[in-house]
Amino acid sequence: MATRKSNSSNRRKRNKRIRKKVCRFCEEKVNFIGFRDLDILSKNLTERGRILPRRITGTCAVHQKMLATAIKQARNLALVR
Repeated sequence: MATRKSNSSNRRKRNKRIRKKVCRFCEEKVNFIGFRDLDILSKNLTERGRILPRRITGTCAVHQKMLATAIKQARNLALVR
């Protein structure tokens, strides 16, 4: 029979507390995200041009929907890749 090796690094990872991400748009009280805010839009895109998901960015559902529509409008106007 094979014996299991207990690795202390695996235990540390399980005990690490996951910090909840907070929507930065809610903190700044942003009401509207437009397609002309290219710096905001580019921070929420991958290097390949895909929209980053909520679980990675921490944005709320309302602002994620606004981001998605703004990014799609900017893509349509060829402002963002």
